[in-house]
Amino acid sequence: MNSTSNDSKTLLALNKPKGYVVTRSDELGRKTVYKLLPNWVFKDGWMPIGRLDLESKGLLLFTTNGKVGDALTKPGNCIKVYEIWVRGHVTDQHLASAMSGVRSKGDLLKTIGIEKKGVGGAKTKLIVKIDEGKNRHIRRLFGALKDPKFGTPLKVLKLKRISIGSFDLDLENGKWRYLSQEEETTLMGSL
Repeated sequence: MNSTSNDSKTLLALNKPKGYVVTRSDELGRKTVYKLLPNWVFKDGWMPIGRLDLESKGLLLFTTNGKVGDALTKPGNCIKVYEIWVRGHVTDQHLASAMSGVRSKGDLLKTIGIEKKGVGGAKTKLIVKIDEGKNRHIRRLFGALKDPKFGTPLKVLKLKRISIGSFDLDLENGKWRYLSQEEETTLMGSL
């Protein structure tokens, strides 16, 4: 990507594909998100803001400014929106439970917004909003809920982060770009 004078010097966005780990290096030899970015991103110490697990994809922001990273990950500060597909019959009771909170491994996991967008057989497409990001938050939350028909845990099959605060994902899979100064100002001003 070419830099312009209107580019943020603090934030860049990546559309992370499935199969990449969000870390600087991996002892298991898996591909890291830095393989998708220019070498200078790693060399200059750009760090991911938050995480997406190996099987998840979507919007990932990077910064060299720790205060920006902290502001965007502090619980309650910034809404993240995900498009997910869940295996199992998702009921209105599941949606209510996700909003009120579900215990998993000692954590209270909940959403601040959830909307059913479609159904295909025993799969349900949902839009989920959270304002905190505990480890594997959405996957664990739905895994703690049971399919009423089969009694098995619900399972998140696909997870894609589509926005962080005011910034919506607008990149092709595996591509990156700087945020504009206006996008950065809007994003940081909403915190």
